[in-house]
Amino acid sequence: MTVIAMTQEMATLGKDVATGVAEALGIKIVRHEIGDDVAERLHVKKSLIRRMREGQAGWLEKRVVDPASFAVHAAEQVFDRALEGDVLIRGWGATCLLAEVRHVPCIRVCAPLANRVKWLMERLESDDPDMAREELERSDRAHAARMHANFGVNMGDPLLYDLVVNTGRVRVDSCVEQIVQLSRRPEFQPTQESVAHLRNLALQARIRTALRTNPDSSNIHITVDAKGGAVVLRGIVFTEGEKRIAAEVVRGVEGVTSVTNRLQAMKRRPASP
Repeated sequence: MTVIAMTQEMATLGKDVATGVAEALGIKIVRHEIGDDVAERLHVKKSLIRRMREGQAGWLEKRVVDPASFAVHAAEQVFDRALEGDVLIRGWGATCLLAEVRHVPCIRVCAPLANRVKWLMERLESDDPDMAREELERSDRAHAARMHANFGVNMGDPLLYDLVVNTGRVRVDSCVEQIVQLSRRPEFQPTQESVAHLRNLALQARIRTALRTNPDSSNIHITVDAKGGAVVLRGIVFTEGEKRIAAEVVRGVEGVTSVTNRLQAMKRRPASP
């Protein structure tokens, strides 16, 4: 059950690295498939999801997709794909979402900006370095903003990753070799505990999606803990009704076997005499 999480930064040769790793390990690469599933669930065009991820969507397009709904659906897809196993997931915050799962190595593929500008110009058959640089910087800003908004992290922080490879100094085949060797190390082999933890995280993601997509609970923000199907809800809600609705929604999620409702409803202040 090999699972690798990898960043997706434009013009770093990350695609080549991922392809080499997948071929060497006999696993599949998942990237656009997650966006396609998210688009289907949100009932929007696939092209809109891609423009949003790359920071290309206009202000009117951004109003079509709620960022919170986008994030919970994407997270659910990442965990579900990881549960399938034998997969390399590029982008979609996978290196943050799966960092808690002990058997998943989190990899960043990067390159100096000058190398990226040259590569992008060659791909576009362009002689305009300013255009290429602006495109790369726009894409980087969009990715950095999304990671900070969703996970509160700086994507350049090396502590987020188990391995950082720089294709500006290390050849693609050498990068592939390092990642393959790391994935085969004993510390990155699945155990009963690590797989169970992944299942728990996936269930929590499904619950958050269910709460977000249900009109009666879409504005309820609570903490969800799941272990082996047993779910505990914690946090503060405005009313007893919201407390009841949240529990009802969670009970309807596939994989939930029990719900302990520890939500606290705010007390109304007594009317002034």
